[in-house]
Amino acid sequence: MTTIANAVQMINTAKKITFLTGAGVSTPSGIPDYRSLKGVYQGIDQPEYLLSHDCLVREPKKFYRFVKQLYHPQARPNIIHQKIAALAEKKPVWVVSQNIDGLHDKAKTPRVVNFHGNLYDVYCCKCHQKVLWENYLIRDTHENCGGHLRPNIVLYGEGFKEDVINQAIHAVKAADLIVIIGTSFQVAPFNQLLNYRDSAAKVMAINQTALAIQEPFTMIQCAAEDLFNEINI
Repeated sequence: MTTIANAVQMINTAKKITFLTGAGVSTPSGIPDYRSLKGVYQGIDQPEYLLSHDCLVREPKKFYRFVKQLYHPQARPNIIHQKIAALAEKKPVWVVSQNIDGLHDKAKTPRVVNFHGNLYDVYCCKCHQKVLWENYLIRDTHENCGGHLRPNIVLYGEGFKEDVINQAIHAVKAADLIVIIGTSFQVAPFNQLLNYRDSAAKVMAINQTALAIQEPFTMIQCAAEDLFNEINI
């Protein structure tokens, strides 16, 4: 069984790393995940609908009430974000994140692909003007044109932008070590990114529950913050 010490050595000796991160990376910053017993979806009927394009169009007020609770502007990058950003100063590092909280950007990681977008990037659906997220938390209509505001995130029922997909594929192809952190790795197309890795690249997963991945990989079953605490940079 691979230990935390072995995992740290793999990260330290890798020349080019791409981190594929999920909600478990942000929970130590006080941001709840989606599907756990304490997650955002717990106790909600049809939560995917509330985070869908259909809900935005048909019931914008219901969409707005749900999305507002996803904002945690007081959250700060934790040891995982910080150590990844520090590694990026020493060697080529990419992050492809499912998270929409922007914490990798707050940590000043230079090469981040926000695969599902960013809650703090808000625009008007009518005139397409950018709007401060602080204003969005006060009202969901644009004071200039009356159009509905929305965060620039990928909703259920929406497609992914080609440039985002291409950036993510490039990040995976570039790595000799791919580290999956804090995600069940079951949501497509994020979980299909491994298909684009170099055949010689190693894959490691750091998660509190074991993952089922088709490709050969090293599983580290622990809290990711415990492992990143052991990385000295």
